[in-house]
Amino acid sequence: MAELLKHIYTQEFFEKFTGAFQKIVPDFDTSSFFKQIFDDEWSNRELKQRMRHITITLQHHLSHDYTQNIDVLLRVIKQLQKEGIKENSLEYMFLPDFIECYGIGHYNTSILAIEKITQFTSCEFAIRPFLIKNPKKGMLQMKKWSKHKHPMVRRLSSEGCRPRLPWAMALPFLKTEPTPILPILENLKNDTSETVRRSVANNLNDIAKDNPDIVVDLAKKWYKKTKETDWLVKHGCRTLLKQGNTEIMKLLGFGNIQHIKIDKLQILTPKVRIGDVLAFTFRLNNTSNSASKLRLEYGLYYQKANGSLSKKVFKISEKIYPEKSITIINRKQSFKIITTRKFHPGLHQLSIIINGNEFEKYNFELIA
Repeated sequence: MAELLKHIYTQEFFEKFTGAFQKIVPDFDTSSFFKQIFDDEWSNRELKQRMRHITITLQHHLSHDYTQNIDVLLRVIKQLQKEGIKENSLEYMFLPDFIECYGIGHYNTSILAIEKITQFTSCEFAIRPFLIKNPKKGMLQMKKWSKHKHPMVRRLSSEGCRPRLPWAMALPFLKTEPTPILPILENLKNDTSETVRRSVANNLNDIAKDNPDIVVDLAKKWYKKTKETDWLVKHGCRTLLKQGNTEIMKLLGFGNIQHIKIDKLQILTPKVRIGDVLAFTFRLNNTSNSASKLRLEYGLYYQKANGSLSKKVFKISEKIYPEKSITIINRKQSFKIITTRKFHPGLHQLSIIINGNEFEKYNFELIA
């Protein structure tokens, strides 16, 4: 992902940025800025490394007065907006990174700047050091932002305090005790913005990894209230569903499977070469006189470097299967080399999972 995104920083991008900057700071040294940006290490840097490099280079071309620099950056943002740059511009996330890097000792100035800048480009990473340093004060601010008129500020109030936000520093105090997050999520669960509601769901999913009982209780309170909260609960409980949490399964209507049978499971590729696919097939037999709502998944047990197996769950379908029906399921799982998983040759296993209940495991071999 980052290897592709890092290419958003082109010569043309910096020309537009510095052009806008010079309208605010006429003596801004564009030539020096470009020379420092495109140094000998530029091509080797990934996305976040490039963002931080831009941040540091920008500071070299500004004053030593942080408050004055923030005022300049806010004016530059207004200039960029006048020139047609729209909000949610990923490439400008080095602006909140500037606050994260240089503003931790200027709480009030930084918080006011974050509130404004997040309406242009997300500050979900930048806010986290402030929450760690000032947890009570910071979470009160997040709660206040959850009622802000701008949806991106409301989104920040949830996204910024996710305990396990990907690509960001974790928030250990909220992983241990997520209670301060709950009033924020309550304020946002019926938000008019889908982007905000999605953040609430993702926050719930983070909380569920460390405090599942809290999320189960919330899900029971929120479910069957509105279409929006029904989606939010289901998406927010996706980790619990993959774990086969019985309370969440029951809440979402995935019931008893005593009349469901798995027949004739075959691994069609008992030896899978790295780069190829695992192919398997089976019959799903609903022997009941009534239709059954089923969440159908399969578990893959990957070989680890130490010889143990690590399970990952993949979804096949989630639907109602008719009474007295037999459904043939065919599935393929890729073993194409990817950056997020290292494959180790040797024994692997496959299992079928229905409504959180795991059936027999079948062996297959991954070969180099």
